[in-house]
Amino acid sequence: MIKHIVAWDFAEHAEGADKATNVALAADALRALPALIDGILEFEVITPQPGLDNTFDLAIYSVFTDAAALQAYAVHPEHQKVVALIGARRTGRACLDYDPDAL
Repeated sequence: MIKHIVAWDFAEHAEGADKATNVALAADALRALPALIDGILEFEVITPQPGLDNTFDLAIYSVFTDAAALQAYAVHPEHQKVVALIGARRTGRACLDYDPDAL
């Protein structure tokens, strides 16, 4: 099992839309991926909640069956569409992949 966590900061304005619109668009696109790509065990799309500390505008917490499934996800055409969508709107990205059995 491999866990994959990614968080993004978004531009105030990009691609003709404001930050809130772009975050919502990206979140919707991300939520569609588990139905399209094999090997995903868990996939949580996270947006900031009022009243709680938030450093990023959008994040995902995901779990894959193994490293091969994560790699297949990374290059999958549907994932690459979302990468392009977010890439045109983000200002920063952080990623952490890990094998919980190796901790």
